[in-house]
Amino acid sequence: MIKSLWGRAVGLFLLLWRELAKFGTVGAVAFVIDSAVFLWLITGPMDDSHVKSKAIAVAVATIFSWVGNRYWTFRHQRTRTRMRELMMFILMNMIGLLIMSGCVAFSYYILGLTSELASFISGSIIGMGLAMVFRFVAYKLWVFTGTGDAETAKAAAHATLYTDEFPAAQRKDNS
Repeated sequence: MIKSLWGRAVGLFLLLWRELAKFGTVGAVAFVIDSAVFLWLITGPMDDSHVKSKAIAVAVATIFSWVGNRYWTFRHQRTRTRMRELMMFILMNMIGLLIMSGCVAFSYYILGLTSELASFISGSIIGMGLAMVFRFVAYKLWVFTGTGDAETAKAAAHATLYTDEFPAAQRKDNS
């Protein structure tokens, strides 16, 4: 059973690795944008409002993320209804914003960690990590729901073939 589960996990990874890599690249650049704006705001013009600063930083990074994910990561899954896709993207990012801002609020108000470093770690490390997992799943399931192109279909066929053969290959290696 564990070998079968492992084989399925490997097959899923093979199916999604390119999207995960692109999503990670867009996310890394968005992280730099988010972090730079957030640190600038909490050490400058909004030094007494860490939660609002995080919300503004996320909004700026989200604009970049929309363009990167729509036209690069999920370009093969764009829908014809751009407005619906944009509204769903904004909704999912608002939920991501709530996750990140909630982490800052919990750290700042509940735990009493009021330093810039504590707010950065809670919002830009912990919160962003949780929000990233949520966003990838949400984008795949609810935002970029158009039909895939031939490359995606070929990758899916390869992943399925590999998944079907993986347990047999494991048995040969273990005998």
